[in-house]
Amino acid sequence: MSHAPVADRSQAFAPSAPAPSAPAPGDALATSRAAVPAPSSDVAFSAAVKAIQARRGSRAAYARMEADGGWEQRITPALQAEIEAQTSVFLATASADGQPYVQHRGGPPGFLQVLDEHTLAFVDFAGNRQYITQGNLAENPKAQLFLIDYARRRRTKVWGTARVVEPDAALLQRLMPAGVAARPEQVLLFTVTAWDRNCPQHIPQRLDADDVRAALAARDERIAALEAELAQWRAAGAALSAPPPRAS
Repeated sequence: MSHAPVADRSQAFAPSAPAPSAPAPGDALATSRAAVPAPSSDVAFSAAVKAIQARRGSRAAYARMEADGGWEQRITPALQAEIEAQTSVFLATASADGQPYVQHRGGPPGFLQVLDEHTLAFVDFAGNRQYITQGNLAENPKAQLFLIDYARRRRTKVWGTARVVEPDAALLQRLMPAGVAARPEQVLLFTVTAWDRNCPQHIPQRLDADDVRAALAARDERIAALEAELAQWRAAGAALSAPPPRAS
């Protein structure tokens, strides 16, 4: 007589699991607390940070923010526009023993690219060949991007993890900014954990040289147009005020 096959004999012959025991007093509360995810702002607000906030009087305000989940975790359209307008960015990493390092990266607008709502990328150009950032990321993937817009007095902190991709010719070609003469070496991919935008307090307002040149050129064009218009009015006024010709 044939028998239906057993899909997983280890499961078929395994002893039956004991019935779950009733939770001890207080276990349900502990379980419900454990099920609540930590707010995204905990990426920066450690227990020590929160203790200082409590001592200095700002903990209550941040606790209200945390009750809503903390900081934004996705790259919103507004943040994407800010990112893709950047010509300068600072990347912070740390070694396995916590030694910090901050590296500047720059390029034309669009060199820092958004791949999806959680991922940024940029081409890493050949530099002084110290490879401190790459070494740090090899043993500690945690990183932070610091974006600052001096003209609008705005700064944004982006926490996440990063990794170096090499060699990947197709990805390099895809992300390489047009018109850049620097030699591409590798690609850095950054996965966003959370981000926060600071208030403009204490940010000096500085303007990009290209923006200043454009503003000055527009001003000079306007001045030239007004001077030409003024010259026309003067000529017309002179013609009107000129004495009539004498009769011969």
